[in-house]
Amino acid sequence: MTRQVDAKSLPMLSQIVPPEVLQKSNKILFVAHLALGDFTYMQACFKAFAEAYPHIKIHLWVDEVRRTYDFRQWRHLQKYVVFDWLQTCPMFEKLYTKTYSPFVLRDSIREAQAEDYPIVVSFGLARRPMYAKMVRKISKKGFVVAMTKRVRFYDFRKHMIYGALDGAIPVYSHDKTLHVSDVYANWFTGLFGIQVPHEKRVPTMDVPQQWKDDALRQLEDWGIAAKDRRQHPLVFLNAFSKPPERSWPLAKATELVRRMQGDPKWAEADFVINTMPEQWESTQREVQASGVPRIRLFSAHDHFFQLPAMLEQSDLIITVETSIMHLANAVRVPVVALMRQINPEWAPIDAANTNIVYTPEPDDWINKISVDTVMEFLHMPMGSAPRFTPAQLQRMAS
Repeated sequence: MTRQVDAKSLPMLSQIVPPEVLQKSNKILFVAHLALGDFTYMQACFKAFAEAYPHIKIHLWVDEVRRTYDFRQWRHLQKYVVFDWLQTCPMFEKLYTKTYSPFVLRDSIREAQAEDYPIVVSFGLARRPMYAKMVRKISKKGFVVAMTKRVRFYDFRKHMIYGALDGAIPVYSHDKTLHVSDVYANWFTGLFGIQVPHEKRVPTMDVPQQWKDDALRQLEDWGIAAKDRRQHPLVFLNAFSKPPERSWPLAKATELVRRMQGDPKWAEADFVINTMPEQWESTQREVQASGVPRIRLFSAHDHFFQLPAMLEQSDLIITVETSIMHLANAVRVPVVALMRQINPEWAPIDAANTNIVYTPEPDDWINKISVDTVMEFLHMPMGSAPRFTPAQLQRMAS
């Protein structure tokens, strides 16, 4: 019978993976469908595991939830930006990145089975039964843990799948004031008895020198000095996200730049507007049509680290709720984040370097945030804006 633990009470209970299993194991496989935001906060947990159990080699399986038989999509799915970051992290001895089609998935499973893992842990949040079944398939005899959810008594198939696990952990705590980094830290506490201090949960990133130099060359081409030599600020503005509900109209972004240029604080600033590679031409046309001066267009065309390298050279980042707001914390640059109220647990963690602009109403999309509102937040001292949504503040007060 699997052991299931409530995330909020994890530190009070015995750990799911027994100490004796950890002590005699030489390696572990983690399975997750990691987006950039996920790894931004989970990296502290992996580092803590590596420090607590230095004799255990960490292998990481990054699963592609968009896996498909459509060969036309394989080229795109093979190049996932988080791979570039993971490959620079010394805590991982082995990465599984070929899961984009059912055919390469089969080969990757065979490769993993040959490792004979003594411990396999799945952080698969979506399709939990599928991941529970997959990790048991990878390790027939090892200690296997996966995410689970309450199962109806008559759903015998899920009972059988979850019953084959050695341990289980629920997805999230019901406490909506927990930051996602708290949730991840609680998972590792419950699983391995590891405590990840709050101060170590703030994301970090070491941008390779190659991409630091690339950013400096780009700034030079634009006629902008490096951060340590410039006299006027550089503002990085990202209004784009793939889901439309998280995007801000480009017209509002260029209007914000116009308004900032009319403000004494930002009158001499230079501005970089980020766009997606596939939207480069349309964004360029709209920016040029706006007639707003001193705007440069940027996109990480060649490599993931082009983005954090440019963020690191910025003096202020204004962005909608994408991974960029978390990367801003990782490179220690102040950020004004435009967020919906629906997922406050994903707010950037570094409160001292973050101001959050929430949508007016709980169900609003980000396009409901006005330029006037953003201008108001730009005049607030960094870290002074409320971190919680109105609903959270009301619950906390009661």
